[in-house]
Amino acid sequence: MILGKKVGMTQIFENEQLIPVTVIEAGTNFVTQIKTVEKEGYNAITLAYGDKKEKNTTKPELGIFKKAGITPKRFLREFKVENPQEFSLGQEIKLDVLDGIDFIDITGTSKGKGTAGVMKRHNFGGNRASHGVSRNHRLGGSNAGGAASNSNVPKGKKMAGRLGAEKVTVQNLKVVKFDVENSLLLVKGAVPGPKNGLLIIKKAVKKY
Repeated sequence: MILGKKVGMTQIFENEQLIPVTVIEAGTNFVTQIKTVEKEGYNAITLAYGDKKEKNTTKPELGIFKKAGITPKRFLREFKVENPQEFSLGQEIKLDVLDGIDFIDITGTSKGKGTAGVMKRHNFGGNRASHGVSRNHRLGGSNAGGAASNSNVPKGKKMAGRLGAEKVTVQNLKVVKFDVENSLLLVKGAVPGPKNGLLIIKKAVKKY
């Protein structure tokens, strides 16, 4: 597991085939906290990635970074581990931790698209664009039943609302190339989020 940043997409040739790839910058991560069953009730570590100005850091965060002996970082994420004693505060975790792994799972935050209607959000077909339909071609139709349902909107009803800006995990992405020297990782296909978005990279659960 390691934290990274989405750089963008490009394409490479492999065996005379054009492959679309996402470029991920997975620089050095630092261990900032170690939690154990004896003290916190569970085993976990916190990884930090991306530089941050000290003036934009809260005092509690500064205490965490000072204890770990590192400069302030922008992203902090906690991961459960089986053996926390194998890690130490301030320990550097680099891209080579994924060396030898062919498939990975990547978690990110999808692009926010604001409020969207049912056709865009849920792929509804819309109303007929023919005779008798007056200015409601993209509406979602009835939201509730008749008297039998007490005219309540059923739970989970697909309606217009916020689209995107949610946690998304893409599984079983194939690793095309490791560039440990430049801390770059190339994976086949697309990953969630915009450019410079934070990504959580883990070994594929379903492949290993």
